[in-house]
Amino acid sequence: MVNHENTAPEQDEVKNTIAEEQGDAGQTADAEPGIEALQSEVDQLKQQLNDAREQALRAQAEMQNSRRRAEQDVEKAHRYALEKFAGELLPIVDNLERAIQSSQGGTEHLLAVREGVEMTLDLFVKTLEKFNVGTVHPVGEDFNPDLHQAVTMIPHPEMDANKVVDVMMKGYTLNGRLLRPAMVVVSKGKA
Repeated sequence: MVNHENTAPEQDEVKNTIAEEQGDAGQTADAEPGIEALQSEVDQLKQQLNDAREQALRAQAEMQNSRRRAEQDVEKAHRYALEKFAGELLPIVDNLERAIQSSQGGTEHLLAVREGVEMTLDLFVKTLEKFNVGTVHPVGEDFNPDLHQAVTMIPHPEMDANKVVDVMMKGYTLNGRLLRPAMVVVSKGKA
């Protein structure tokens, strides 16, 4: 025997459950286009955020590069500010050295003049060295076209080819940068 009193409430419960499931299914079907639209919008916003981050990083890197270039320009300006001035002083050194060479031997008066010129030259060279002006005097070294200017080539019985035999005029550098090349005589090699 079946108890009908108990089945009616159970049937109502089953009907309610089915109705709820159908209602949920209907809502899901209606909600899916909304979820897809929201998901698409989220994806677009994520892309915009990534683009904005990338632009910010690029701008920051460009700013750092600009600052670094400006610092390098200022450093070079400080380092080579004396280049033109030092270049103008080099003929004075050359003339003092010539005066010393031409006063070889002679009278006591000439020797006193020579001694004074030597002291002046020594002081002058030390002053240039304080400001990082270096001398290029390459006798016996290999010829280097970056530092030397060959005036002539001569055969030399005791030297290999492309060696500096004599320096006609010294070269100079400022902070390692060439101011004036050394004017040199280069060996052709053993005769």
